[in-house]
Amino acid sequence: MFLKPLHKRSLLLAKASSPPLTLIVPTYLMSIFFHENLYRTPALMTRLQEFPVTVCGAGALGANLTENLARSGFGRLRVIDRDRIEERNLSTQPYYKSDIGAYKTKILTNTLYRALGVTIDGRAKELTADNCSQLLRDSQLVIDTFDNSVARQAVKDYCQQVQIPCLHLGLASDYAEIIWNDNYRVPSPVNDDICDYPLARNLVMLTVAVAGEVIITFVATEKQQNFTITLADLAVKPLNP
Repeated sequence: MFLKPLHKRSLLLAKASSPPLTLIVPTYLMSIFFHENLYRTPALMTRLQEFPVTVCGAGALGANLTENLARSGFGRLRVIDRDRIEERNLSTQPYYKSDIGAYKTKILTNTLYRALGVTIDGRAKELTADNCSQLLRDSQLVIDTFDNSVARQAVKDYCQQVQIPCLHLGLASDYAEIIWNDNYRVPSPVNDDICDYPLARNLVMLTVAVAGEVIITFVATEKQQNFTITLADLAVKPLNP
């Protein structure tokens, strides 16, 4: 709350005759999103809280991005993934040894509720062209982090058909891309479902950080930004297809 400037004489009289002012701190400043509120502004934080986003995939990119968005103030998140947690996931994904064997969406949902009190709509299902309309219903933004071309193609086609904004995130060795649907090409299915690929945690986290800002910028301004990222030279570059 801001006070209007007072005439100097009026201010002196107020000091002499009025009781001390009680400063009322808005509730949002005392919330778990204290720092984000100060940085983003309350108006934007309210919009993030109400903006429905669906994240497709709860692996290295999807799980970390879902956590990032939840901790940034997004309050209407859905995450879709059919997979269970494996030991090999633990270094790049926000899961624990005790979670091995459980569905990724279930653990992610429970973890973020305990951490933030945020209810995530977790769907432990395989997304296909046949159920896209059901799983992506009511989304205002879809984020594709799937690791197979069939699911990526289904997401791309459905979002294009019904005109839902869709952002694709992908990794390959030292390189990552963040690309909006209009400029995105689904990769070859040759390497689908191959788990023995090189992957550095720092590339994952850098990609998630950039993607998080791209998403918040879109919610605030509807601006769609594309980026490439390389880890070796720590380069984040705009991509202009």
